Amino acid sequence: MHEQLGIAGQTAPEFRFENWLDNVHGKLLIAEIDEPVIYLYNFQSWCPGCHSHGFPTLTAVRTALAADGFTGQVKFIAIQTVFEGHDVNTADAARESLGRHGLGDLALGHDSGHPPTVMVDYRTGGTPWTVLIGPRPDRTVLFNGFQLEPDRAVAFIETTLVEHQSSSLAETNAEEGTTP
Repeated sequence: MHEQLGIAGQTAPEFRFENWLDNVHGKLLIAEIDEPVIYLYNFQSWCPGCHSHGFPTLTAVRTALAADGFTGQVKFIAIQTVFEGHDVNTADAARESLGRHGLGDLALGHDSGHPPTVMVDYRTGGTPWTVLIGPRPDRTVLFNGFQLEPDRAVAFIETTLVEHQSSSLAETNAEEGTTP
């Protein structure tokens, strides 16, 4: 019997590793992220699929969301989940990988546990692996898998953001006793 991969539909667990390399001050906590949606990209520097599909997908999603006016509503995080090739998939190699794809401004983590805690907690099946996490207060995992096509990801994220904005507006109106 094989354990099911991914944890879609469950609350996103907090990160248990400590090695945040860039664009993070202290420990990054999911509960403290302000953006409504989190795009978590797990990679290894030596992974061909990460460079040919995962990074280009992440870049295309970021570009499309910005063009559609959703800048600042998605927190993009890249974590090198080193489950093999520890001597090659180093922190410096992780930085170089992000730089090669023009993503040096992302929050960058390096989880090199045996096995990496992100892989255990999110039940990933390797790399490239993408996790989409929904708004607070629940922070439910919305997608958790290998292949995420850019158009599908953009549509899914934008729908989630619009629904979140509508829900937030309705809650504000209810608190103020007004109707839209």
